[in-house]
Amino acid sequence: MTPTHAALVARLRLAGCVFAEEEAGHLLAAATDAAALESMVLRRIAGVPLEHVLGHAAFAGVRLVIADGVFVPRHRTELLTATARTLVRDGATVLDLCCGTGALGLVVARGFAGVRLVASDIDPAAVACARRNLAGVTAEVFEGDLFAPLPPGLRGRVDVLLANVPYVPTAEIAFLPEEFRVHEARAALDGGADGLDVLRRVAARATGWLAPGGALLTEAGTAQLDAAHALLRAAGLHPETVTDEETETNVVVGRLR
Repeated sequence: MTPTHAALVARLRLAGCVFAEEEAGHLLAAATDAAALESMVLRRIAGVPLEHVLGHAAFAGVRLVIADGVFVPRHRTELLTATARTLVRDGATVLDLCCGTGALGLVVARGFAGVRLVASDIDPAAVACARRNLAGVTAEVFEGDLFAPLPPGLRGRVDVLLANVPYVPTAEIAFLPEEFRVHEARAALDGGADGLDVLRRVAARATGWLAPGGALLTEAGTAQLDAAHALLRAAGLHPETVTDEETETNVVVGRLR
């Protein structure tokens, strides 16, 4: 027998789910029968992110296929996509590095005519999700390390480079919520000693891929902003920061002039 919404909420609350009422509704809606529901509830109680349990995630008004272990796009990252959309024009070329599910590129390109969207990620599971989510939008979703798998003809043509790189310092990963540090790929979180290792690698090569006037967009922690600006300047980019005080989110924009 399928449990009532109230009974399911009680179980989820007992397991520490902060948004138990909302999660119970999603689980009940997604389950095909009582056995499937119980399996999903047990996974959620064990700490598996709700998005992985459901097999989909919501981000900036779009629904995305997501697989176990793949980075769940954070709602705070909507600031990055909103900022990027102010830079996109019809016919632009958008590159989504470390694309994960493909969420950022999908949201940034939607509604514009003739946009060429290219995406890449090193994680095969993420690439598989991105290919499903971006089907009908682009077939250019590549598997490999940062720029390595990209077509050479893209060099010097990228108008907007989305680089939602991992930026959690290695020593701080142990303090992340369990559902992130246990159930998401470490490579999607670990930014090295100061959290900026991957950004350094991206910035060092970005100017070779950006078109004149193009921009690189990434996130950084407040304590990382000065260092992030310095490394972008050293790479030949002109940095500025867009901040959402409410969510304490910082988007660093590095422009090629």
